[in-house]
Amino acid sequence: MITVESFKGETVAVMGLARSGLVAAQSLAAGGAEVLAWDDAPSRRDAARAGGIRVVDLTRTRFAAIKTLVLSPGIPHTWPEPNPVAVAAKAAGTPIIGDIELLARAMPAACYVGVTGTNGKSTTTALIGHILMTAGRKVQVGGNLGTAALALAPLGADGFYVLELSSYQLELIRETHFDVAVWLNLTPDHLDRHGGMAGYIAAKRRIFAAVRGAPTAVIGIDDEPSRAEAAAVSRESAWRLTRISVISRVTGGVFVEDGQLIDDTGRSADKVMDLREVPRLRGRHNWQNAVAAYAATRALGVARADIVAGIAGFPGLPHRQEPVATVDGIRFINDSKATNAEAAATALAAYDEERLYWIAGGVPKAGGIAALTGFFPRICRAFLIGEAAPGFAATLGRTVPHEIAGTLDRAVAGAFAAAKEAGGDAVVLLSPACASFDQFSDFEARGEAFRALVQALPGGRS
Repeated sequence: MITVESFKGETVAVMGLARSGLVAAQSLAAGGAEVLAWDDAPSRRDAARAGGIRVVDLTRTRFAAIKTLVLSPGIPHTWPEPNPVAVAAKAAGTPIIGDIELLARAMPAACYVGVTGTNGKSTTTALIGHILMTAGRKVQVGGNLGTAALALAPLGADGFYVLELSSYQLELIRETHFDVAVWLNLTPDHLDRHGGMAGYIAAKRRIFAAVRGAPTAVIGIDDEPSRAEAAAVSRESAWRLTRISVISRVTGGVFVEDGQLIDDTGRSADKVMDLREVPRLRGRHNWQNAVAAYAATRALGVARADIVAGIAGFPGLPHRQEPVATVDGIRFINDSKATNAEAAATALAAYDEERLYWIAGGVPKAGGIAALTGFFPRICRAFLIGEAAPGFAATLGRTVPHEIAGTLDRAVAGAFAAAKEAGGDAVVLLSPACASFDQFSDFEARGEAFRALVQALPGGRS
């Protein structure tokens, strides 16, 4: 845990005591701040008390005497309806920040790499961290991915913090700077939380808000909002810009052509490596992750050979097109992290030469799976689960054979039976295009359940 000493002797409020909030309260208290913490859940309040944190109902607290409010990123402070504690803090003029800001203030000498975008953040963050570790650098990886920011190890001037940043987290930074800021892509998501697309874009743009030295912005230009952002950043002299693409050549940037990663940032366009030979980075969306990681680590001074070794040896992430097992010639792929249609599209696109049995459903996002109609012809049969099942069935209609399995266990069994009956040599893909909260606590729990169900099949652990 990192000790935050920048509020020593000050009173700080912490609202939200889940993963990041509890660590923030402990870090501030260890640094000498007077911490007043609150969570709407009694169990979390009890856990904080057990950890020595003072628990105070912040809905009844006067914020005039409070230096700052540290808000957990999952708690709304503007849209769709601000939390009463955030309302009280704003009325008193009390700044609202998050744990990423606390990390940056506590460890100012370290190098910071921030990764944002709608899809691909986790894989890109993990890949950058893996490359840096392969190159022998001192690295800590976290933020929205895995470990809470203040639960990471302290690092000095020779260390690198590689942080996945959600739009919720970016809304809560004020002075945090990034030596390399990666913007992968942007498609509509979390619009209710940000009051629409303009608010969502504004939150993402905060990754470029603070500047130290001569930072590098790595921006994907394969969608219109991201192209517009690249154009805006190019007009800001403080940022060095590297554009990346997986669909077109980029003069002066890094791009993919016929599966080859090509670096055109120097005197010539050099072929660096064939991404088709990297099994855990399959598909065009993963190629975007790879070129982003390449551009980011080159900006940090990592040798090209070390980057290639890091990309080639990347083990992948759980629940992101994760191979689980091959049973009777049928490959089972866990892509539970695909919680919206855009993420599911990248998985469906990656399996264009195999017979595909798709498991989808859960809590639907706006638009459902209408955006996936172009992939319907490659799906042999769909097995639908959760609240979204009836709506997805209506969208699939007569185009894709499907059945409402209802639950994941029935879907796995049904997909396995159908693939076997058709002769094996197929892919069963869990890529739900939905949140998980109707039947599971989170996408990780859904993915673990899928893995257990597959491994329970005869031959599933072979």
